[in-house]
Amino acid sequence: MSFYESVRVAMLALAANKLRSILTMLGIIIGVSAVIALMSIGRGVEKFFVEQFTSLGANLLYVFPGQLSDGPPGERDLGVLTLGDSYAIGNPLRVPDVSAVAPEVRGNALVARSGNDMNVSVSGVTASYLDALSGEAAIGVFLTDTDVEERSRVVVIGSDVFGKLFEPDEDPLEQTIRVNNILFRVIGVMEERGAGVGGSNLDEMVFIPLTTVQDRLFRRRTVSGEYQVDIIYASVVSEDRMAFAQGQIAALLRERHNISFSGEDDFAIINQSDLISIFGDILGALTLFLSAIAFISLVVGGIGIMNIMLVSVTERTREIGLRKAVGAKRRNVLSQFLIEAVTLALIGGMLGIALGAGGAVAATSFVDNFSAVVGLDAIAISILFSMAVGLFFGIYPAYRASRLNPIDALRYE
Repeated sequence: MSFYESVRVAMLALAANKLRSILTMLGIIIGVSAVIALMSIGRGVEKFFVEQFTSLGANLLYVFPGQLSDGPPGERDLGVLTLGDSYAIGNPLRVPDVSAVAPEVRGNALVARSGNDMNVSVSGVTASYLDALSGEAAIGVFLTDTDVEERSRVVVIGSDVFGKLFEPDEDPLEQTIRVNNILFRVIGVMEERGAGVGGSNLDEMVFIPLTTVQDRLFRRRTVSGEYQVDIIYASVVSEDRMAFAQGQIAALLRERHNISFSGEDDFAIINQSDLISIFGDILGALTLFLSAIAFISLVVGGIGIMNIMLVSVTERTREIGLRKAVGAKRRNVLSQFLIEAVTLALIGGMLGIALGAGGAVAATSFVDNFSAVVGLDAIAISILFSMAVGLFFGIYPAYRASRLNPIDALRYE
């Protein structure tokens, strides 16, 4: 019997028991669809984070106070970064490979206007913020050096804040809003930007001069009276100078913080690729773990295939005996039942791929600027694994069918 004829006979045998075949394939369908959906969504999330970090600006270094690996915040000395540190990093004579520096202080506050209010993240920044991180004001202007020097009560609001506090056709410029019950004058509205560092939504933030934030909202100063900052962004002139800039900043801060040669740094410097790599590793491990759980469904589906093939061998004992009596060899019977098992698994796998890809696309349609990534490798792995499951769990039933004695099979009732 040719391979084509074996496939045709297998399809006829499966079509003769449609409901049983569908129920048998259900485990494979569920397993493959779960694997495809999880891998597609996981890769989509990874791509989304990479795009969001990249959109913040190219060749960025993040300088944090304290060492990130020293334990929970409540159990370690976080160290201190000051506005003076950021000015020193921005000095081209000390750190020539840095093109722009932006210090930032963050906190939460309630903003309100005309009966509308919302909780937002307040970002205290200087005029150099947009030089280091990409973005621009869609309406009005951003903060200036004068605003920072004069501790002005002006604010630039995110696009979501504008949508919450103002009517769509209303001009927000020169209007006043309350931030923690302090009046601020709106001078600009930022363009839509999405997620930022730490997953915060940049569209739900308000930007206020750093000195104003320090004096009126959060009051974070050192013992000597210097303004503290939560993070310093440093934009490097080019990607191939990232390591040099990182070393220059580290040497400068160790000098400013009076850290001895053998002393540990009280700050941490992370580059953009490190953050992307960390998020990628975390998401990759999570996706792999969930996919491994989904593969259990494939094993369960394989057991179902073995079970139904054993039933099929029993039901078709006389047929097997008749084929052997007219000249069919053991390998013909063996291949016949193996093809049936693999066909069951393969059809289930293809249906699972379609269902998983459709489910991933449907799930991501609820999130703006996010799309699942259905990779060809995931599809290929699913198809091959489905065939392997059908082959592995079909071997014993096929072997059992091929070993039947023709005389005993013909007499079977």
